[in-house]
Formats: sequence, C-alpha cells, structure tokens
Amino acid sequence: MQSNSNTIEILNDLVAINNDRIAGYERAIKELAPEDADLKDIFLNMIDESRQAKLQLGNEVQVHGGVIEGGTTNTGKIYRAWMDVKAVFTGHDRHAVLANCHTGEDAAQKAYTSALESQEMPAYLNEMISQQQMMLKASHDEMKAFAEAEA
Repeated sequence: MQSNSNTIEILNDLVAINNDRIAGYERAIKELAPEDADLKDIFLNMIDESRQAKLQLGNEVQVHGGVIEGGTTNTGKIYRAWMDVKAVFTGHDRHAVLANCHTGEDAAQKAYTSALESQEMPAYLNEMISQQQMMLKASHDEMKAFAEAEA
C-alpha cells in the first residue's frame, strides 16, 4: 500500500507543477505588453499542454484510489519555481516575462525527471510521464530560445 501511496504523491506533485505552469502562463499573458501579443498564442498552447497532462495524471491518481491535487506546488513537494515566477513578474518587460517562463520550464523538467527517477512507479506510468516530459521539453526549448534571443 505504501507504493500506491507514493505513486499517488508523485502523480499529484506533477499535477501541482502543471497547475503552477497553467497559472504561470495565465499570469504571463496578463503581463504582456500590447506589442508582445505574438507570445499569447504560444503561452495559450503551453496552458493547453499542461491541462492535457494534468487530465492524464489526475485520471491515474483516481485509478490508484487517490484524490486529485487541486492546488499548486505550495502543497506539492517537488518544485516551487512557478510560484517564484508568479511573484517575480515586473511589469510588461518582455525579457523578464520570457526569462521567468524559462525558469518555470526548467522547474517543470526537474519535476518530471525526479518523478521518472522514482523506483516505485509502474512501467506504464513511467511511459506516460516520459511522454509528457518530452512534450514539455519542446516547450522548454522554445521558451529558452525566446529568452536567449531577448537577452
């Protein structure tokens, strides 16, 4: 039963990091200056990615008898960087928004890597988490490229 409990905790930590990611990009959209509207569609796509990932993770939490995490990583244990990102936004500076989003993407990658390093996850969940990490890695790399171009 401990293994199942740990699996639920890991899945819920990933739900929480995706909740953070959604909240972070929603905040980033609000912080965009009118001339930075080109980023809005990119941020909306990243929100959709996290919603899809969260849905898959949440389904597995329920399959394992758990309750889906409704909060952000304030209640999780893996990473809290998106909360830091949300607290650091400084006005409508494109570079700051992109740099902070890149920091959040780094945190999401670390959370997924940490989950995959767990020895307690069933193989099919490792596969699902690995696929989600690859999807989020593409967004990470895109955000990194944007942030570096603005530096």
